[in-house]
Amino acid sequence: MTDRDSNKPLATSRRNFLKQSIALAGAVSGIAALGLSAPASLRSAAWAAGSDAPEKAALTVGFIPLTDCASVVVAATQGFGEKYGLTINPSKEASWAGVRDKLNTGELDAAHVLYGMMYGAQLGLAGPQRDMAVLMGLNQNGQAITLSKQLREAGVSNGAQLAEHVKKGGTPLTFAQTFPTGTHAMWLYYWLGSLGINPMSDVKTIVVPPPQMVANMRVGNMDGFCVGEPWGARAIFDKIGFTATTTQQIWPDHPEKVLGTTRAFIEQYPNAARALIMAILDASRFIEASEENRKSTAKLISGKAYVNAPVQVIEPRFLAQYEDGLGNSWKDEHAMAFCKDGSVNFPYHSDGMWFLTQFKRWGLLKDAPDYAAVAAQINQTALYAEAAGALKLAVPSSPLRSSTLIDGVVWDGSNPAAYADSFAIKA
Repeated sequence: MTDRDSNKPLATSRRNFLKQSIALAGAVSGIAALGLSAPASLRSAAWAAGSDAPEKAALTVGFIPLTDCASVVVAATQGFGEKYGLTINPSKEASWAGVRDKLNTGELDAAHVLYGMMYGAQLGLAGPQRDMAVLMGLNQNGQAITLSKQLREAGVSNGAQLAEHVKKGGTPLTFAQTFPTGTHAMWLYYWLGSLGINPMSDVKTIVVPPPQMVANMRVGNMDGFCVGEPWGARAIFDKIGFTATTTQQIWPDHPEKVLGTTRAFIEQYPNAARALIMAILDASRFIEASEENRKSTAKLISGKAYVNAPVQVIEPRFLAQYEDGLGNSWKDEHAMAFCKDGSVNFPYHSDGMWFLTQFKRWGLLKDAPDYAAVAAQINQTALYAEAAGALKLAVPSSPLRSSTLIDGVVWDGSNPAAYADSFAIKA
């Protein structure tokens, strides 16, 4: 790895830190123009030069062994936390439910976490209700839906053939996802729905932690799964499955993992929360600065303390080099992204609301929530704008963005209730 990738913390002088503080102060003036509002505790926090030190200097940040934990690991191990007055202690967790529970108890200060899980927790779905905060997006894209070699041997190599197979009846197929309100569940359900397969009635779904997906498919516990990398690539490497679709084919540049914490944390430690955003933004930008940085990052996270998978499994898709296990290979235009000058990281309200629409679609919510109000409460756009402004990263002028998904339907956040009710296939 390069000198900057070494375990020696990156040195930043107090003078540079103060310059960053002044830049932060300047960024505040632009927040109102975005139509964003910060909590009273954040608005009242004095963070001019000399008074912006993190209230809590050592933070424990959880992660699940997935490729998209990279920016958290790089920030923690390569000195990016120290640049902003933090010691970031990465904590490898076994399951998303464990991450949720440790955030709730305060054992974790923040975490690399499923976007939908944060919204589920806010609404008391799949666990106790707790007011949550999304600080920033960690990545877009980079997940996959894998089907078993047994399905391939039965003549299924794509979605259309899967739909025909399901229509024949017989024992329902079993698909695994990683958490009931998580991103992988929503990508799986959306893809199946786009094929005319109702995931609530036509197939069986189970929850399996990400690192256990491949082992469970190997012994025949499921016919397909949706999970983050490198486990889709690992199934191909182990010759037990193939990639039926990537999640970026379902929604190009879709939101994925976020940096999540509780509302209580940002109210008690606003400076620490902002410093953590800055450290991970800086690390995200560094990862994408060169192919050398991407390769060194892939090598770093391949270690047993992090993803614990061969670098030859992690690196190709990290570099946008895909093959599906069926003889096809390509350079993916929407591979896993960590920054893209900040366009990946802004916590768009519309991204959060999309998960709520799917919760309603699949019966996780009986009644329509106040979509906009929930998103505005969870997604910390003002706090993010302060941090991004200090790093001279562009901040979008609107908390809404427009995307076209695999079924041709446009999602822009303008009418979430109508969007949620528009699907022919639903619970």
